[in-house]
Amino acid sequence: MSEIRHTPEAPTGRRPLAPGTGIDAHRHDTHQIVYACRGVLSVTTGSGIWVAPASRAIWIPAGTVHEHRARGDTDLRLVGLSDNPLGLDRPAVLAVGPLLRELIIACTGDDGPVGAERERLRAVLLDQLRRAPEQPLHLPAPRDPRLAAVCAALHRDPTDGRPLARLAVQAGTSERTLARLCRRELGMSFPQWRTQLRLHHALLLLADGVPVTAVAHRCGWASASAFIDVFRRAFGHTPGRAFTL
Repeated sequence: MSEIRHTPEAPTGRRPLAPGTGIDAHRHDTHQIVYACRGVLSVTTGSGIWVAPASRAIWIPAGTVHEHRARGDTDLRLVGLSDNPLGLDRPAVLAVGPLLRELIIACTGDDGPVGAERERLRAVLLDQLRRAPEQPLHLPAPRDPRLAAVCAALHRDPTDGRPLARLAVQAGTSERTLARLCRRELGMSFPQWRTQLRLHHALLLLADGVPVTAVAHRCGWASASAFIDVFRRAFGHTPGRAFTL
């Protein structure tokens, strides 16, 4: 993210994105909700990656340098906000229920409301955002070069199931040191981070139309049923419903 574009006001509207395309690094002085009502969207900042299918939205606070990337044919919706209904100064993934989904679509449509109707609709949207549960779909980025090397290797091959002790040897450090770095820099245990990584890759593959069984094996699960169970616990639905909500 070398060239950072500055947009004073976060835009509101619709932006269809073809598979693999995105919006380069930028920042704005107001807050924004980004939501893909079709496809999968990832948002990358200096702190990591947030990924969201159609059942999730991503909160981007003012001043955050970020870039978007789409997987699959993505219908991106952007809602700029001067208010901070969540009280968060960091990005977050939010659950999107049926009402919030329709509010976002209505606010960003080409024939969206104007004037007093627009303000009433946005007031309800703010109320729904306040009630939207935060979801643990952040893939944090490490800073320590030893941990970064391990995480990069797993990014390249999510099926790598080596325990932390063996990965530590390759990184020239100890299992205890890596475990401590995970807690300090990633805010979670190493197994939790590896599961997040695999879910991230799974969403991208599903968006590309890869069958569920193939996704399970390409992301490191021993069976499709094990993958489906983890996916359902993370997202509240099966992988087969990921893009039909």
